[in-house]
This record gives sequence, structure tokens and C-alpha cells, in this order.
Amino acid sequence: MDHSRHLRLAVDELDGATLSNAAIYGPDDAKIGTVSHVHGQGDSAQVILDVGGFLGIGAKPVAVRARDLDFMRDENGTVHAVTSWTKDQLKAMPEHRH
Repeated sequence: MDHSRHLRLAVDELDGATLSNAAIYGPDDAKIGTVSHVHGQGDSAQVILDVGGFLGIGAKPVAVRARDLDFMRDENGTVHAVTSWTKDQLKAMPEHRH
């Protein structure tokens, strides 16, 4: 997927309402996770990603800062993000507990 034409989200769009269920793509452009929920707002918000699993079952929740992901909208308005982390790197992070 060519992300160069996708519009980057503004800092005030980095919130739970906008980011929930957004797909996360890794360095090889494969989907590696989904935004489960968000704590806070803006680039310092904590984004909880579900990584691994199948259809949400067995996925591991990990927390990253919103500023560490590149959130954007595609041509259809669908929000997603790209990251330099691999699925294995995210799965190696500590599990987020509520």
C-alpha cells in the first residue's frame, strides 16, 4: 500500500473516537495489529494495540505512545497507522493490563 498519498492525522485527532479499531501496519506493510482503545488525547496519548491472535482471540494488548505511530487516512477516509516495529517486536513488549 502506498501511504505517501494518505493524509496524516492532526494532533487533535489522536483520540479514542478516531483511532479505535484502526489497523496497524508494520515495516513490510503487513497488518500487525489493531487499536483496541486509547488513554488520553494528542501525541502523548497511550494507544493500546491488540497484536497477534486471530479475529481478536488470543491477541496480546501492548501500550505505545501515539507519537510513535504514524496515523493517517486513506483515500476512503479509513484511519490506519504505520510503524517501524515488527509484529514480533510488539509481541515482546510487556502486556498492557487495565
